Amino acid sequence: MNRTSVFADDTGGKIFLMVLAVLCVVVPCANLLVPESSALHMSTYTVTLLGKYLCYALLAIAADLVWGYLGILSLGHGAFFALGGYGMGMYLMRQIGDRGVYGNPDLPDFMVFLNWDALPWFWYGFDQFWFAMLMVALVPGVLAFVFGWLAFRSRVTGVYLSIMTQALTYALMLAFFRNEMGFGGNNGLTDFKDLLGFSLQSDATRVGLFLASAIALALGYLVCRYIVRSRLGLLAVAVRDAESRTRFIGYKVEHAKLWLFTFSAVLAGIAGALYVPQVGIINPNEFSPLHSIELIVWVAVGGRATLFGAAAGAVAVNYGKTVFTAALPEVWLFALGALFVLVTLYLPKGIVGLAAMRRARA
Repeated sequence: MNRTSVFADDTGGKIFLMVLAVLCVVVPCANLLVPESSALHMSTYTVTLLGKYLCYALLAIAADLVWGYLGILSLGHGAFFALGGYGMGMYLMRQIGDRGVYGNPDLPDFMVFLNWDALPWFWYGFDQFWFAMLMVALVPGVLAFVFGWLAFRSRVTGVYLSIMTQALTYALMLAFFRNEMGFGGNNGLTDFKDLLGFSLQSDATRVGLFLASAIALALGYLVCRYIVRSRLGLLAVAVRDAESRTRFIGYKVEHAKLWLFTFSAVLAGIAGALYVPQVGIINPNEFSPLHSIELIVWVAVGGRATLFGAAAGAVAVNYGKTVFTAALPEVWLFALGALFVLVTLYLPKGIVGLAAMRRARA
């Protein structure tokens, strides 16, 4: 097995990065420099929507790293995404200070409403941006490491591992719904004011968040591409295709699984942290197993084991969701299910695979 036989050319990846670079130039100019009266003006709502799509694309790349190249169908990556989002949300809540509804400089509004006397210990430090960003990466990473260490050393694989990941995110959802947890209960965290001193209602801040999402997506893609083209990536593909044989010839299969699963969780947490200030809220619904299942649909539609295909699938499916939930909200879930079935039956390699087949025929 060699790199040439395992990985195709990276033409699609280059196009993907070029599109991101163009968006980083066009979107800020269309929003900040073009007058609102012009047909070329891009509204702040559209900028925010595009930024949200980019966060989803980074999440899809994280999931594709473990599903496409390692063969682990994780139905719990939504949990890592939500944990990263809560880390950012806690920082944003601490920045509100006495500008909240109840005017308490130390306690968020929901704690005052629930008659909390003091800030819980696990909220300490979140008034500092560096600490919050450290937690955004550390909490999902530690959870993934502990979960993976227990699961992989026990050689849990296949559908059983998928069910365990789904149970993990469902358990977290139930826990975060409880007011006693100190994370806002079913209402979650919202009413954010500013980020690093910049108002979240400002057009410039929205553009800045969009650019941060685009840069994070590009860096995430490049790092993941480096990993899958390295010896570790070759080992991951070997584990995916023939785990028993790979273990038999002496490779530490569990180590490869654990490293990639943990890194993927950190990447998902970063995506969640970028997502929250753009949508303005984080609540326990983000832990819903349905969100993790939707994530798998994005990867399947775009193209498993392609990275850039997973990102493209995330953008395409969520754009369709935006359109159809406004026009036909009652049929969107049926359309999503039908899309997944059709892709599984007729496009097993996704949109990217279809384009590759047409190019090969030509």
